Amino acid sequence: MSIGVFTDKAHPPTSEQILKAIGAKRSDWEQLVRFIRDEFAAQGEFKFYGKNYGWAWRFRKRGKSLTSLYPAADSFVVQVILGETETQQARAMRLGKHVRTIIENAHAFPEGRWLFIPVKSRKDIQDIHQLLALKAGARTNKDLA
Repeated sequence: MSIGVFTDKAHPPTSEQILKAIGAKRSDWEQLVRFIRDEFAAQGEFKFYGKNYGWAWRFRKRGKSLTSLYPAADSFVVQVILGETETQQARAMRLGKHVRTIIENAHAFPEGRWLFIPVKSRKDIQDIHQLLALKAGARTNKDLA
């Protein structure tokens, strides 16, 4: 089973198809995209990650990956890759049980832990905000002003 619902490389989904697929999670998706753009000045692009992952909206900051958002059926999945130091820092944060469990169960690859966070609640969105700030080195647009 794929992480996202759009797995045909030859047919990238339209914005309308994405919003229809994520259904009731549309406002969470839009809020998270706005947060990423406003806080991190990250550039977004649609990218195909293969049949096991599908199409995702990938955000990069200064040429480095920040996060990817995978549209799913009536939801979406947020991918954040944390290095070992970032993982230790995340363990010290006040995160909800759902995200904490994902961190603990994520396999450690040489490039870090690949967290795939299915968005289920507002707490998940808050936790993702914290993880993205950690990933970005807590350097947001507000920090640069």
